[in-house]
This record gives sequence, structure tokens and C-alpha cells, in this order.
Amino acid sequence: MLRVDHAGEYGATRIYAGQLAVLGRGRAAAVIREMGEREKRHLAVFEELLRQRRVRPTLLYPLWSAAGFALGAATALMGRRAAMACTVAVEEVIDAHYRDQAERLAGAEPALVETILSCRDDELAHRDIALAEGAEQAPLYEPLVAAVKAASRLAIWLSTRL
Repeated sequence: MLRVDHAGEYGATRIYAGQLAVLGRGRAAAVIREMGEREKRHLAVFEELLRQRRVRPTLLYPLWSAAGFALGAATALMGRRAAMACTVAVEEVIDAHYRDQAERLAGAEPALVETILSCRDDELAHRDIALAEGAEQAPLYEPLVAAVKAASRLAIWLSTRL
């Protein structure tokens, strides 16, 4: 579980890095930068949990680095609204993922549940920010969100196994 969460937070930092590489001086840069900083803080929390519990990171770490950056850059090349649509898609998948984890851990790991739910709250805030920034006006919003959600679910599935 921690391996997947760590991989997801790392992937998120790479998505925002890719978006900033394209939109770094544009209108959305400040918003993307702030969301990326929050993801870096989440990543640090999960890195510490991996260390404390002696859990190895996913073997797919290098792949998530490249894939996350590519996804961020590709959606940013489609425009700031498409970059925001990417955030909506990823955060909706992560919302369900973290909610499921919290339910499975309820009672057994209260501190970990609190950490997961705190991260989830931030992810939902990112989704709301992206919606306020016009994500739904992105070209091909529905197919773009569906594709990013499918890729996010696949990344979760793979990270649980490798």
C-alpha cells in the first residue's frame, strides 16, 4: 500500500514538472507550481513511511519518472486547460484510491489513515482548483480525462505488483 502511494506521489511531482516545463511562464504556472509543491510534501511523507517500515519503492520508479513527465508535458502542450483536465483525472482516481485504503485500514492503523486522508483532502483541493481553472473547457475533455484515469488506474495496478 505504501509503495503504491509513494509511487503515485512521485508520479504527481513528475506530471507537474512536465507541465511546468511547457507552461512555466504562462498563466497557470503559479497554480501548477503550488500543487507540485504540495505533492513534494506528500512524497516526503511517504518516503519517510517507506524508510520506517522498511518497504522498498516500486521497481517501476524510473518508468513513472519518464511517464509522469511525458504526461504532464503532453497535456500542457494541449494548453493550460488540458493540463488542468489531467489534474482532475488523476486526482479523481487518487481520491477513490485513498478512500478505499482508509476504509480498509480503519481501526487498525489510525495514524496512517489520518495521513492518507490528509493527502486525499489535498488531492481533492487540487481537483477543485483545476476545475476552477477551466479544466472542463479543455478540448476533448471527456476522452482526455478517461484516458488519464485509465493510465492512472493501470499505474496503481502495476505498482501494487512490482
